[in-house]
Amino acid sequence: MSSVVWHTWSGTQQARPRRIAAPSSTGAVSAAVRGAAEQGMRVRMVGSGHSFTGAAVTDGLLLSPTGLARLRGVDAEAGTVTVEAGMPLCDLNEALHARGLALANMGDVAVQTAAGAIQTGTHGTGRDSGGLAQQVCAMELVLADGSVVECSPEREPDLFEAARVGLGAFGVVTALTLKVRPAFLLRAREEPMRLAEVLARLPELRSANEHFEFFWFPHTGCTNTKRNNRAEGPAEPPSPLRAWLDDEFLSNTVFGAVNRLGRRVPAAIPAINQVSARALSARTYTDASHRVFASTRRVRFVEMEYAVPAETLPDVLGEIRGIVDSGRHRIGFPVEVRFAPADSVWLSTAYGRDTAYVAAHVYRGMPYADYFREIEAVFIAARGRPHWAKMHSLGSGDLAALYPRFAEAEAVRDRVDPERRFANEYLDTVLGA
Repeated sequence: MSSVVWHTWSGTQQARPRRIAAPSSTGAVSAAVRGAAEQGMRVRMVGSGHSFTGAAVTDGLLLSPTGLARLRGVDAEAGTVTVEAGMPLCDLNEALHARGLALANMGDVAVQTAAGAIQTGTHGTGRDSGGLAQQVCAMELVLADGSVVECSPEREPDLFEAARVGLGAFGVVTALTLKVRPAFLLRAREEPMRLAEVLARLPELRSANEHFEFFWFPHTGCTNTKRNNRAEGPAEPPSPLRAWLDDEFLSNTVFGAVNRLGRRVPAAIPAINQVSARALSARTYTDASHRVFASTRRVRFVEMEYAVPAETLPDVLGEIRGIVDSGRHRIGFPVEVRFAPADSVWLSTAYGRDTAYVAAHVYRGMPYADYFREIEAVFIAARGRPHWAKMHSLGSGDLAALYPRFAEAEAVRDRVDPERRFANEYLDTVLGA
C-alpha cells in the first residue's frame, strides 16, 4: 500500500492507493493497466482533483497524468489540435494562443487537466457553444485489456459517444483531438442587477449575448451579471492594478476573509451578503478569450450543481430562494447560473435539451449536507441532471431515467470493460456495479 494520500482540491474525497504510477507515454499506460490486471487491481487516472465526488478515487492503481502533458500536434487547416490527457487547460490555452488559436468555449476554472475536465462534463456558458466535450472530435483510449484504440464519429462511434463524458469508465484517456477556432477577443461586461430584473429579461439577455451568466447572492435580491461577446479589438484588458484589485484582492483575499467571518458568526452572513452585493461596480474590458472565460479561485468550497431544463430556471431559483429565506441555512457563496444549448453527447448533462446550470457553493468547513439535500429535491423535481463531478445523491437507476442513451452507454461499457477494471465505488453508484 502506498504511503501517499491523494485528496481532492476541496478535501471532500481522499484515497490511499495500493500503487501510484506516472506513465509518460500511451505505451506505458497500456503496460500499467496490464500489470494492474495481473495483480487484480482496479485502475483510475486522476486529474487535478477538482471533482467533489469520488470519481477518481481508487484503492488500486492510481495513474498520475503529469507525464502526459504535451501538445502532440496542431492542424490549423483542419482546425484541430491533439493534446495529451494531463495537459492543464491553462497551459493548453497559452499554447493555442501562441499559435493564433483558441477553444470556442470553456469553464471558469482552467487548472483542470484536459481529460479530467472533459470526462466529467465541464462546461462554461454559451448561447451557441456548449461544454468542452462538444469540442472533442477524436480520442485515444487504453482499454481494460491494455489495448489502445482511437475513436471518433467515424471510427468506433458508439465508444466515442459513450466515452466523451465517460468518467474514465470506458478506458484511460491518453489523448484528445479538439476542434479549435482562430484566436478571438471577448468584450466582457460585468454589471450588478436585481434578480427580478434578470429573470424578467432572461430571454433577451440569453439571446443577445454569446455568453451570459449571473451570480445571485443568497439572502438578497441582488446579482452580478456577466455578458461576454466577441469583439474586433483592440484588446483593452483591465489595468494591472484594477485586475489585482478585482480578481485577486476582492475576489480572493477579501472574499476569503468574509467567509471565514461568516463561518465564525453564521448569523452575520445575510448582512455580509447585502454589503458584498452592494459593493460591486460595473466594469467592461476586452481581452483574449481564455483570459475572459477563466478566473482564479483560491477560496475553497463544496459544490452541488444540477443541469435543469432552461425553461424551469425561474421556478427552480424561486424555490431555492424560498429555502434560503426560510432561515434554516446561512449561505455566504453566490449561486452561479449558466446556460448551454442542447447537445448530442450521450452522457452530457445538456444531452437533448436547452439547459440552465445552477451551482450552489458552501464555504469549506461550513455545514452543507442539509442545504444540499433540500435544494437537490428542487432539482430532482425539475428533472435535473447532476454534474458528474459535483455533490449529489443519485444512483444509476435515477440517472438511467434522465439520460435517453444511458442503456447504450452501459452496453458499450460491458463490451470494453466487462470486469470493471476502471470501476470504483462512485462509478458503481452512478453507472451500476
